[in-house]
Amino acid sequence: MTGAQILIECLKREGVEVMFGYPGGQVLPIFDKLYDADIKFILTRHEQAAAHAADGYARATGKPGVCLATSGPGATNLVTGIANAFMDSIPMIAITGQVKSSLIGNDAFQEADVTGITRPITKHNYLVKDVKDLCRTVREAFYIASTGRPGPVVIDIPSDIQMQDTDFIWPETVEIRSYKPTYFGHPGQIKKAAKFIGESKKPIIYAGGGIISSGAHLVLMELAQKIQGPVVMTLMGLGGFPSTHKLSLGMLGMHGTAYANHAVTESDLIIAVGARFDDRVTGRLDAFAPHAKIIHIDIDPSSISKNVKVDIPIVGDAKNILGELLEAIKKTPDTSEWFKTIDTWKKKHPLIYKDGGKIKPQYVIEQIYEATKGEAIITTEVGQNQMWAAQWYKYNWPRSFISSGGLGTMGFGFPAAMGAKLGCPERTVFDIAGDGSIQMNIQELATCVCNKINVKVAILNNGYLGMVRQWQELFYKKRYSYTCITGPDFVKLAESFGACGIRVTKKEDVRPAIEKAINTDNTVFIDFHIEPEENVFPMVPAGEAINRMIDGMA
Repeated sequence: MTGAQILIECLKREGVEVMFGYPGGQVLPIFDKLYDADIKFILTRHEQAAAHAADGYARATGKPGVCLATSGPGATNLVTGIANAFMDSIPMIAITGQVKSSLIGNDAFQEADVTGITRPITKHNYLVKDVKDLCRTVREAFYIASTGRPGPVVIDIPSDIQMQDTDFIWPETVEIRSYKPTYFGHPGQIKKAAKFIGESKKPIIYAGGGIISSGAHLVLMELAQKIQGPVVMTLMGLGGFPSTHKLSLGMLGMHGTAYANHAVTESDLIIAVGARFDDRVTGRLDAFAPHAKIIHIDIDPSSISKNVKVDIPIVGDAKNILGELLEAIKKTPDTSEWFKTIDTWKKKHPLIYKDGGKIKPQYVIEQIYEATKGEAIITTEVGQNQMWAAQWYKYNWPRSFISSGGLGTMGFGFPAAMGAKLGCPERTVFDIAGDGSIQMNIQELATCVCNKINVKVAILNNGYLGMVRQWQELFYKKRYSYTCITGPDFVKLAESFGACGIRVTKKEDVRPAIEKAINTDNTVFIDFHIEPEENVFPMVPAGEAINRMIDGMA
């Protein structure tokens, strides 16, 4: 087989059913073989969108997403999407073409050092120098991307390697001497953790994205119910524990619920699972949970005690360790008084907004939740739209909320929605977007229409780069420096691509528009003209403790 044929055969054996990308000179041999391959290829209109679509597919299905681009600018256009997947621990394979082996290092046309560029933002990367190594490389790439703490892997393949012949030898197993993820927790540490739980009076479970990638949501539910402990979630952890459950306090952190932040601050024990104590969660580090002992469960040892010193580190897979912990707990805490305190905070600081005659973004999200009965996959862009989607839609199952957490990438939500819809075609997929973010990858309207990827996009159109404007209002004396954004006519734009466009300017038209979009067999843009200066509250100012929130209503 040629290198190109080997690549396609490897992808099929890895179970790849769909991939995203854009052709170019240095991947022509691969595209020639894709012409006859039994793999659905989605031609995006920009390589960044291909990476985000592969990311969205991976988040929705749990399987590695795959994207393909040519050398030079094609490969560098993938970089933001690769970095996004890396920050959020998403399994992804990015395949790039490279100039001929003999030209590498000569500044050849469309040459870029892809492995060098992506080294800091990949779990691992490869430059294939011998066609005989290609099969093993692809096998290893999928293994590395999807095991341990997941992440993106880049395979850079020179064009001459794609055309060279060799025997196809499929490695049935993968053995990498330097890569041995730990899957089961240390028995002594688990025993200590069980003792800490039994002795606590005010425990709290802090659940991150590791719950979802591990498939640990059901065992997490068992643990929470057994110890009757409240559960807070990170942005990436939403859906890992049902938002409607009585033990759920929702999201914590910068735009978390006030009662979640107060509970974390006053707790005496934090059970952190698959979360990394990032700055958006902790706020001011020296004021974070000052009275709490911390149990930290994570498959990545480098994440433990990186930001916050912990008392009991347990390295391993969240699902396995929570199962072991459940068996080890002999004494459960009495949390009745703890919940009385939490209920006081809930009454004093409810998640609320001032409803009026104008269209409020929170109302739009609530109506999408009700119209979809909470069963849609929600993707988001980044900014106010993202935080409102996190606060006001109730996520009861994993892989139902797809958002750019660590990198905060504008333009992520629309292509991610495409990937999610292709991975879960039976589900309704809504992208909650801002009028700024949606323009970052708006060209993917063509991709959706041409491939009949019928996603629904709710544009919360306030005429601003909303989150930046909010900061300017609160901290820069309302000096709105270059945050007022004049957008296109989104209805006409959608229609020009062959999609459906709906404009909503009245509150009473919100629900009918959403229902029309759901029942329309096409990609739909709904342009909601919302209150221009609505803010996201609660909000923890940068550098403040998480219990020191700006709590109000715009």
